[in-house]
Amino acid sequence: MSDPDTRRAEAFSDAVLAIVITLLVLDLHPPPERPGTLLTKLLHQWPTYVAYVASYLYVAVVWLNHKAAFCRVRVMDRGLHWANLAVLFSTALLPWPTAMVSTAIAEGAGSDARVAVAVYALVGVLTSLAWLALFHHLGRHPELAWEHVAENFFSLERVRALVGIVLYTAAGLVGALLHPLTALAVFCFLPLFYGVTSHGLTELSGPLRRFLPRGRGHGG
Repeated sequence: MSDPDTRRAEAFSDAVLAIVITLLVLDLHPPPERPGTLLTKLLHQWPTYVAYVASYLYVAVVWLNHKAAFCRVRVMDRGLHWANLAVLFSTALLPWPTAMVSTAIAEGAGSDARVAVAVYALVGVLTSLAWLALFHHLGRHPELAWEHVAENFFSLERVRALVGIVLYTAAGLVGALLHPLTALAVFCFLPLFYGVTSHGLTELSGPLRRFLPRGRGHGG
């Protein structure tokens, strides 16, 4: 059964993502300090700032990608509703590993930091899997999209989701087995990648576009 009104799903998704961003900032606490040591304590909290920036970018890019996808969706069905809820479920988990990563690295607990980045990477994999399910469903049901959307648009979007699955898995393994800071670098890079490609691979210009399969229509 199709629902011709996508606005409720979009409004609910916006509300959930706004709450997630609010929860992220709650992890920024003024450090306990003796008089004259505030600057030192603030600098010591650098892992908290890096984790916050990486996670804020993560949620911001989820919002951008969500907006770009739903600009192309004409009607909803039950499968798309559940795929959208899965994206929100996995994204809403983000404040939890963010707090773990920032605390473990700031306290210099090597084993805890490895576990924390592995959990963060796992949440990234879950989110990428949720996006993969959403794009797969839209690719199998082109009748849910507007007529002007390219036939291969959502099929190509699955490639972006697979990139996330591979890189978050690799980052989690490297961070857990070698060095957590390497995983943090990947966590900061991936939102940038998804931000640049938020309107889809078919919207990229330049040499890369020549290697992409062509479909009828355009990306909207």
